[in-house]
Amino acid sequence: MSTHLITGAGSGIGAAVARRLHERGDDLVVLARDAGRAKEVAARYPGARTLVADLADPDKISWAFSHQSVPDRIDTLLHIAGVVDLGPVGELTPKAWHHQLNTNLIAPAELTRLLLPQLRITQGQVLFVNSGAGLSASPEWSAYAASKHGLKALADSLRAEEQGNGIRVTTVYPGRTASPMQAKVHAQEGREYDPGRWIDPESVATAILTAIDLPRDAAMNDVTVRPGR
Repeated sequence: MSTHLITGAGSGIGAAVARRLHERGDDLVVLARDAGRAKEVAARYPGARTLVADLADPDKISWAFSHQSVPDRIDTLLHIAGVVDLGPVGELTPKAWHHQLNTNLIAPAELTRLLLPQLRITQGQVLFVNSGAGLSASPEWSAYAASKHGLKALADSLRAEEQGNGIRVTTVYPGRTASPMQAKVHAQEGREYDPGRWIDPESVATAILTAIDLPRDAAMNDVTVRPGR
């Protein structure tokens, strides 16, 4: 039985992945931003363990972990949480930049740093849910795309550094996926949101589970998932 530490399990892709891992009997460790959220998650996934740390404040993650019981065994670290705030470069404030860079890039880097000892022991896997914006940037997506371009660089460097330790590193690049985040994006774009036009989170979850369940004689380094309609 594998142990998976997952961020972003509250909604969208993260919720779909967490539910399927829980249903098949794997051990879940769910990262929540505060104690109230941790209680909600624990009720949703009976038997799952929780850790509390705010990804928007990565400088304090190490301190938060020092006051909690971090699992000795982790087979898979799943970075799925993310935030988005659109706007032209001429209007985005430092606060908007910091929020997206902290949550989408610096916090995953810090979580990975803190949990590498466990992952090296299990010869585990780190999986980053990136975005199409991690491969190209569109108008008004500068801060989000910058955070996701950085996440690609983080994954690529980590893969090269940890290959000798047996750690697999996968990046998944979903296109627009029906989720609360996508509803927010549409609101920021001033467009009507029709979830039926976009990828079902379950489809992205299938790609993620395929990557982590792949036999150890192979690795899926980069996986692109696009709307089929």
